[in-house]
Amino acid sequence: MVTRRALTFDTLGAAARDAEHLLAAGYDRAGSWDLAQCLDHLAAWLTYPVSGFPRMPLLLRPLFALVRATLGRGMLNKYLREGMPAGKPTMPQSVGQPGGDPAAALGRFKAAAERFEAHAGDYLPSPLFGPLTRDEALKVQLAHAAHHLSFLVPKR
Repeated sequence: MVTRRALTFDTLGAAARDAEHLLAAGYDRAGSWDLAQCLDHLAAWLTYPVSGFPRMPLLLRPLFALVRATLGRGMLNKYLREGMPAGKPTMPQSVGQPGGDPAAALGRFKAAAERFEAHAGDYLPSPLFGPLTRDEALKVQLAHAAHHLSFLVPKR
């Protein structure tokens, strides 16, 4: 049985270097996603605050609005303090099929990270947390990358 790594990143570049190491060294999985799935998922979520989030299903919109207005800020603070919890659902369109090309996914992740960091002005509000400062938005992305990449353990 493979045990997750304890990870934190100070920069998106550090997350990219970790992914490069996983690609070069190979990895064992402590979760169900492979490296390409993790990187494509992270790239998608780096893109959303810049280009727009996918439309929430009509029935979920009121629920997310309620959570955002009541619990969102507390959840954000907990995630930034303790890391993101495992097993929470995500938008299905942000999860690719297993077996993708990890090198290509790494390229997409790096491009999305560069675009996220180069974005001028405010990021679009999070469906769950609402408006975020630039620092908060980056910290969410770093916690998200650490969460997913922690399930991949380098072989060396």
